[in-house]
Amino acid sequence: MVQDNKKQEYFYGTGKRKTSIAKVRLYPGQGDSIRINDKPMEEFFGFVTWQRIVRLPLEVTNNQGKFHVVAKVIGGGVSSQSQAIRHGIARALAVYDATLKPALRQHGLLTRDARIKESKKYGLKRARRAPQYTKR
Repeated sequence: MVQDNKKQEYFYGTGKRKTSIAKVRLYPGQGDSIRINDKPMEEFFGFVTWQRIVRLPLEVTNNQGKFHVVAKVIGGGVSSQSQAIRHGIARALAVYDATLKPALRQHGLLTRDARIKESKKYGLKRARRAPQYTKR
């Protein structure tokens, strides 16, 4: 639990996915609003599936309506940003109450998805794509 300059306590979690990094704060007892980069979630993520991904940790632990979520996310695409925020919310919930960890772990929400883009190798066009072979 951390206190910011407004003397309001919050629970912090960092989430990552591919090249997206999300810094998430959970403020207890302030309703069910989720703000991402100072925008409402519905405005930031127009697609309902991405909104569902973000809300998943709160639904799994039955904490809808108990927290005001503020997230700052940078890098990556929209899909990986939503998954990074989900990871950050799950970690912050684990800080809030350690008894929630088994439920979060059972749904795979605390595990960092380490799959990232493979780096390009010299002499190749991409990570593994070789130049086309010609006989002459």
